[in-house]
Amino acid sequence: MIHFKQFDNGLRLIINKMNGFVSASAGILVKTGSANESETENGISHYIEHVMFKGTQKRSAFEISDHIDRIGAQINAFTSKEMTCYYTKSTGEHLENSLEVLSDIFFNSVFDKKELEKEKGVVIEEINMSEDTPEELCLDLLAQSYYGKSGLGQTILGPAKNIRRFTREDVLDYMDKYYTADNVVIALAGDIDVERAEKFVEENFASKFKTKNSASQIKTELCERKFLYKSKPIEQTHLGFAMKGFSMHDEMSDAFAIANTILGGGMSSRLFQKIREELGLAYSVYSYSSQYKDNGVLEIYAGVNTAQRDLAVEAIVEEVKRFKREGITEQEFLRGKEQMKSAFILGRESTASQMMLYGKYLLYLDKQFDVKERLKKIDKISLKDVLSAIEQSFDIEKASTASVGSKRSAVKI
Repeated sequence: MIHFKQFDNGLRLIINKMNGFVSASAGILVKTGSANESETENGISHYIEHVMFKGTQKRSAFEISDHIDRIGAQINAFTSKEMTCYYTKSTGEHLENSLEVLSDIFFNSVFDKKELEKEKGVVIEEINMSEDTPEELCLDLLAQSYYGKSGLGQTILGPAKNIRRFTREDVLDYMDKYYTADNVVIALAGDIDVERAEKFVEENFASKFKTKNSASQIKTELCERKFLYKSKPIEQTHLGFAMKGFSMHDEMSDAFAIANTILGGGMSSRLFQKIREELGLAYSVYSYSSQYKDNGVLEIYAGVNTAQRDLAVEAIVEEVKRFKREGITEQEFLRGKEQMKSAFILGRESTASQMMLYGKYLLYLDKQFDVKERLKKIDKISLKDVLSAIEQSFDIEKASTASVGSKRSAVKI
């Protein structure tokens, strides 16, 4: 059973009551992330996510985690390009207890200056860890090569120089802009007493927002294609290719997702079979589709022996060209479609995934997710639709690229 409520100040609540479940997941989804930051703000969404847990008016940082541990629950948060999410998972009987902690950190965090300075060190170490993870570094560089240095091209963590400079006032100013009633969705899924939950959210969330309206969202513009590289003294070369994709609300997005699955989405995919199994050029090779509210991108990644970098690039380029030129078989289409359908159905067995699904759909598209409509939409996808998606994308000769490794040269196509 799905229950939706929009409060007078614009805050939205979506509840998926899942009969037969004993767990409950709760999330506060805020429509802001690294893509919504200016160059000098880059990294602040993620930094705020960290410092939210460093103490409130009535709880210390330890008492926040201790309270959650005492009821056997879990609490965490993450930041993406377009969203920041604070969430818990507990048994149904402790849902209100968990929600109260989320409300406390969301509205009553004190942002003590000593704690803020201490957490800067933690975030900078996370940045250092990313610098030492070449696959992650390559994909961050790939985003910059495709989108440029602003919007979706920025890293989620931001540069260390920004983190060092952020003040308590910067945190509060940014939250005043985007942590507003109309820019937040509360999503609940699992063992939920709907009437009690709505009343609790009204008293502990809806009534506490100081600001109704969010500042304007930043719209990402595409840049001229680039070929970027970063030299690092490592054993492998890490390769990335980025091509035009589709936004999350585009009618072609599902057909495109199936095409991506066939190209590089699993062990039976074209890229895996050709680059790894047949040619033995990579251990890890895959493609994936990143769908955002305004646009999307198809990305290909491979980690290869540096001596065979150019051979691997040639093989990947030729495989994508063949994919676009020849299309796919009926058997590949049916397999890809079944993978999409199964992933959706299996996701319904997790309260956390359902909380996120319904919450993100409402946050980004301002619509209520409908399971029956979703299944109908998947069933209606035809081979012709997927071939059309392939025709409109997968232009490897127009791809932006990124590489990380010991070679001091970019990959050009």
